[in-house]
Amino acid sequence: MNQTGQRIFDLLRSNLPDLSIALPEARHLEEPRGRWQGTAAAIARPSTTQEVSALVQLCSQKDVPVVPYGGGTGLVGGQIKSNGDPAVLLSLDKMDKIRAVYDTENVLIAEAGAILQSVQEAASDHYRLFPLSLASEGSARIGGVLGTNAGGVNVIRYGNARDLCLGIEAVLPNGDIWNGLTRLRKDNTGYDLRNLMIGSEGTLGIITAAALKLFPVPKSQATALFTVASPQAALDLLTLAKSELGETISAFELIHQMGFDFLAETLPNIRPPFDTAPEWCVLIDIGCERNAQDALSHLFEVAYKNDLTQDGVVAMSEHQRHAFWHIREAIPTANRMIGSISSHDISLPLSAIPDFIPQGNAALAKLGAFRINCFGHLGDGNLHYNVFPQKGRTRKDHENQRDAIKRTVHDLVHAMGGSVSAEHGIGRLKTGDLQRYGDPAKLAAMAAIKRALDPKNIMNPGVIFPED
Repeated sequence: MNQTGQRIFDLLRSNLPDLSIALPEARHLEEPRGRWQGTAAAIARPSTTQEVSALVQLCSQKDVPVVPYGGGTGLVGGQIKSNGDPAVLLSLDKMDKIRAVYDTENVLIAEAGAILQSVQEAASDHYRLFPLSLASEGSARIGGVLGTNAGGVNVIRYGNARDLCLGIEAVLPNGDIWNGLTRLRKDNTGYDLRNLMIGSEGTLGIITAAALKLFPVPKSQATALFTVASPQAALDLLTLAKSELGETISAFELIHQMGFDFLAETLPNIRPPFDTAPEWCVLIDIGCERNAQDALSHLFEVAYKNDLTQDGVVAMSEHQRHAFWHIREAIPTANRMIGSISSHDISLPLSAIPDFIPQGNAALAKLGAFRINCFGHLGDGNLHYNVFPQKGRTRKDHENQRDAIKRTVHDLVHAMGGSVSAEHGIGRLKTGDLQRYGDPAKLAAMAAIKRALDPKNIMNPGVIFPED
C-alpha cells in the first residue's frame, strides 16, 4: 500500500472505530473476465444505513473516493478503480436482510446487500414471484442489480430492475440519508429520484434498501426449444407467440449453433435435445393459468403450419425444463472458457435484428477470420454479440484488433438506432462509447446532475464519465 492508501486506511480506522474496515482481498480488485485490475485503500463493511452515512460523510469531507462493491459480477469495470488515488471499497454484504414482506401489496423490502437468489427465495416463501433472473443471481446483490438497472431473461414480461422497484433508501454523496422507501404505486411529487438512482452505477449515491414488486406465481409453467431457419423466422415466431399466448411469455431467447459448438468444446455433458444442433433455435418460457405444456404444443403446431419452425421439444417435466434452461445459462460459461476477443452487450429495434446479424458478420470478416456467438434476449431486443478466435488461437493473438472489432460492431449498432449498452451498464469500460454515441443534450444534462449531487466527484469516479 502506498502512503496515500495508508493515510486513508488510518483515517477510517481512527474516525469510524465501530465500522468493519479491512484491507481488500485480491478478489475485490479484479473483475470476472480479468481485464480490469484495481487498487483500493480499504474495504468497509457497514451493518446499517447510518454507518454507510457516516462513512460517506467522512469521505466527502476528506475528498476520498468511494467505490460501491456488490457481488463483484459486473462486466464493465464499475466495481474496479485502477487510476488516481486509491478508493474505499464499500461492500454492503452485511446489510443483507429481508426487512419485510407485504403479502396483500405484493411488496418485499430488501437491504441492498441481499443476494438476488435470496430475494427470489423469500418471495417464494410467501407464494410470490420476484421475476428478475440472471446467470449471476447466486452472487449478484440487489444494490448492484438496481445500480446497473439489470435485465436478464424475463424482461419481455416483467421489465428491467427499474420496473420492479417502487422505492429506495439511499445515502447521497454528502452523507445525507434519503428515505425514499415508499411502497406507493402512484406518487407524483416532483422529480423521480428513484429512477435517477437506478442505473446510476453508484455515481450519485449508495442504494441501501429497496421496495421490490412481487407477482403471483403462475399456476402452470413450461419451456420449449424450437428450431428456426433464421433470426427473421425467430422474430416472426415471436410475433406469432404473442398473438397466440398473449402476455404469458416470460422469456424468448435466441440461440445460435456456435453456442452449442462451444458447449461441445468445453462442457460436453451439456447437450441440446436435438440429434443435430440447429443453426438457430429459440427457447420459450411461459407461465399461465391453464396447462402451459399444451399451450406450447399448440404454438408449435401453428408455427409448423406457417413454416416458422421445423422441429421442437416441449419440456415434459420440471427436470427437463431446468435442463433446457441449463443449456442457455451454460453458454456464457462456455464463452468465458473459450475466451472472447471482444464481447458486446447491445440492443436493437426488433425489426433491425435480422439485418444487423449478417451485416455485422460481413463487416467483421473484413478484419479477419473469427467465430461469432450471437445469442440473447430476442424478446426485448438485447443481443450478446461476442467475437472469438478461431480454434487453435486465443484472444491474446487478437489483442491488437480488439478496439477495431468493438468499433465496427458499435458503429453498426448506433447506425441502426440501437444501444451499445443494453443491460450491463457503462462502467469504466464504455465511457468512451457513451461520449462517442450519446446524445449531446443528454450528456450535458447528465453531467449537470452529477456536478449538482456530487460536486467533489467522490462517488465511483471514472464510471459513466471518464476520470480526469
